[in-house]
Amino acid sequence: MRKIVPLFVCVLLALSVVGQTTLNGAGATFPYPIYSKWFSEYHKLHPDVQINYQPIGSGGGIRQVTAGTVDFGASDMPMTDKQLEEAKSKILNLPTVLGGVVPAYNVPGLTGEVKFTAEILAGIFLGRISKWNDKAITAANPGVNFPDKDIIVVHRSDGSGTSFIWTDYLSKVSSDWKSQVGSDTSVKWPVGMGAKNNEGVSGMIRQLPGSMGYIELIYALQNNIPYGSVRNSSGAFVKASLASVTAAAASAPKMPADFRVSITNSPGRDAYPISSFTWLLVPAQSKNPANGKILADFLSWMLTEGQTMTSSLSYAPLPENVVAKVKETIKQVR
Repeated sequence: MRKIVPLFVCVLLALSVVGQTTLNGAGATFPYPIYSKWFSEYHKLHPDVQINYQPIGSGGGIRQVTAGTVDFGASDMPMTDKQLEEAKSKILNLPTVLGGVVPAYNVPGLTGEVKFTAEILAGIFLGRISKWNDKAITAANPGVNFPDKDIIVVHRSDGSGTSFIWTDYLSKVSSDWKSQVGSDTSVKWPVGMGAKNNEGVSGMIRQLPGSMGYIELIYALQNNIPYGSVRNSSGAFVKASLASVTAAAASAPKMPADFRVSITNSPGRDAYPISSFTWLLVPAQSKNPANGKILADFLSWMLTEGQTMTSSLSYAPLPENVVAKVKETIKQVR
């Protein structure tokens, strides 16, 4: 009997492993906190389903889903026409949540919130504004005493959707940026030092007095890093928040059928100008039909229960009209 019990336990464990389905994904770090939450909660509801996700950056997510080495990818930049053509199968760009990318900084002794104009942000990242007490910065922040200290620019070193959102915004508000640098997940940065992932940039900003860089809102909040407001296209200084990111989506261009849209520099007075959707990159036809069915079920859950979890991690939920469109689109997932 003593020999039979351990054998029975081993058989049960073996059956549980055999009966478990694992889905693998990779990509953006921008939505990583909410994706981790979703995958964990979904696993609690479906113990036989394990979703593994590697936050390697949007560029990596696009490459892996294009090569067919993952069940799904993730990106803060929708795939281009060329990238979609290169994929081994039809890829759906499905929006999941909304978030904001913020100008985060570390200026010891500084009191008060820093206000940034489009000209200031472009000037800093072009290397034309190199001191915290530059006239452009002090003019936008009357009453704030800035030190005569060099600005240490920090940017992403990896292929990053967060970089795309940041450079997409700068390309819309600065003709010099657009012509000299442009927008992409990876660009040739005029100045600064690079760090990998949102966590890496956050860590470098915390360690370097005088530094500033761009990170997703939740990383600034979780790491207690100050971040400034940005003057939007209506002339109002707006700080990133659930409300201001939602306002950006509400005043943005109409959502196209394939969901590939940019909402940076949206026209609404209450809109935070460096806002974006983020997308899951999902093959319409899974290599394994059983996996495709599970992935479709997860996506349906994400659009209902999953959306109720977004605000606790400082992401804005999808607008109802977008949810309805995505629900129709995921019927293609097999």
